[in-house]
Amino acid sequence: MGEHAVGENDSKRQLRRAIIAATIGTTIEWYDFFLYSTVTGLVFGRLFFPDSEPVVATLQAFTVYAVGFLARPIGAAIFGHYGDRIGRKSTLVATLCVMGIATFLVGLVPTYAQVGILGAVLLTILRFIQGIGVGGEWGGSVLLSMEWARTNAHRGFIASWPQFGVPAGLFLANLAVLGFSAMSGADFFVWGWRIPFLFSIVLVGVGLYIRLGIMESPAFARLASSERLARAPVTEVIKHHLRGIILSALVRLAEQAPFYLFTAFIFSYGTTNLGVSRNLLLGGVLGASAVSFVSIPLFGHLSDRIGRRQMYFLGAAATGLFGFGYVALLNTGSTALILIAIVLSLVPHDMMYGPQAALIAEIFPTRVRYSGASLGYQLASVVAGGPAPIIATALLASTGSGWSIAGYIFACAIVSIVATFMMPDYTNRPMPDEAVASEGL
Repeated sequence: MGEHAVGENDSKRQLRRAIIAATIGTTIEWYDFFLYSTVTGLVFGRLFFPDSEPVVATLQAFTVYAVGFLARPIGAAIFGHYGDRIGRKSTLVATLCVMGIATFLVGLVPTYAQVGILGAVLLTILRFIQGIGVGGEWGGSVLLSMEWARTNAHRGFIASWPQFGVPAGLFLANLAVLGFSAMSGADFFVWGWRIPFLFSIVLVGVGLYIRLGIMESPAFARLASSERLARAPVTEVIKHHLRGIILSALVRLAEQAPFYLFTAFIFSYGTTNLGVSRNLLLGGVLGASAVSFVSIPLFGHLSDRIGRRQMYFLGAAATGLFGFGYVALLNTGSTALILIAIVLSLVPHDMMYGPQAALIAEIFPTRVRYSGASLGYQLASVVAGGPAPIIATALLASTGSGWSIAGYIFACAIVSIVATFMMPDYTNRPMPDEAVASEGL
C-alpha cells in the first residue's frame, strides 16, 4: 500500500515536471520561430530586398520566411526517427540546440547594404535550419507530457500545455520586438531588431537546464525495455498509417493558415494598407497571445468533456466565419476596432489548437507515435503555414480587397471540417497499442 502510494506520488511529480519542461521548451522554440515571423513583416523586406517594389519586397521576404515551413516536415522525419528510436527526452534536447543556435545567428546576418544578396542567402539557410529544429520539437514535447498521463480522461488538457508554448512564445517574441523598438527608436532598422535574436541564446541555456533534468516518458521506456522499438519508424508509419498522417495535415489547414495571417501577415498589411503603427500591431498580437494563455488549456479541457472531434469541428466552423468579421473590423480603419479584431483573432484558432495535440497524437501507436504525429502536424506547414502570407499578399495585390483573404480562410475551414469528420476520436479511450500497429487506421 505504501509502495503504491509512493509510486503514485512520484508519477504525479514526474507528470508535472514533464509538462513544465515541455511547455517551457516549446515556449523558447516558438519564441525563436515567431520572432522571425514578426520581424519579417516589419524589417526584412526593407533591409534584404531594398531594390524591389514594396509589394515585391514583401513577397520576397515572406518567401524566405516560408522556407522554414518547407523544412519542418524534414525536421519531423529526422527527429521523429530518433524520437521513436532513442527517446523523447534526448531528441528534444537536440531540437532546442538546433533552433536556438540558428536563431542567434540570424541576429548576426549582414544586410543587403553590407554584403548584397549574400545576406538574403544566409537568412534563407538559417530559416531552413530553424524549420528543421521546430519540425522535430512539437511531437516530442507533446508526447513527453501526454505519455506521462495516468488515465485516459485528461489527455486533451495535459497535451494542450505544450500547445500553450505557442502563445507564450508569440507573446515573448512580440514583447521583445516592441521593447527594443521603443528602446532603439529610429535605429530599430539598424541594430534594434537584432537584439531579440541574440537574446535567444540565453533562453536556450534555460531550456537545456530544465530538459536535462526530466525522465523519459514511461510509454517509451516500457517499449524500449521490451525491445519492441521500430527499426525504421518513419517508413513503418507511412506504410501503415498514411491515412492518419494525411488527415492530421488536413485538419490543420483551418488552424495554421489563419494563425500566420493573424500573427505575421498582419504586420505588413497593417503598416502598409491600414496605415497603423507597428507598436499598435505588436500590442494587439501581445493581447491575442495573452488571451490564448487561458483559451488553449480551456479548450483542451473541454475536449476531454465533449470529445476531441466535436470541439475541433466547432473551432473550424468558428474560424471560417470569423475571417469575414476580422476583415470587416480591419476595414473600418478605427484604431479601437482594429485592436479588438487582432486581440480576438486567436480565440477560434484556440478552439482547434487546444485539443489538436491529443487529437493527432492519439491515433498513432507508441512505437511510431513521434514520427506519425510529427509528420502529420508538420506537413500542414507546407500547404498552409508557409504559403499563407504569400497567398494573402498575392490575393491582396490582385484583388485590392481584404475580402479575398476572408474567402481564403473560409476555404481552409471547409477542408478542415471535412477532414475532422474523417478523423478517429480516442477521447477517454485507450490509444492504439502494439497489437494494432500494423492495422492502420
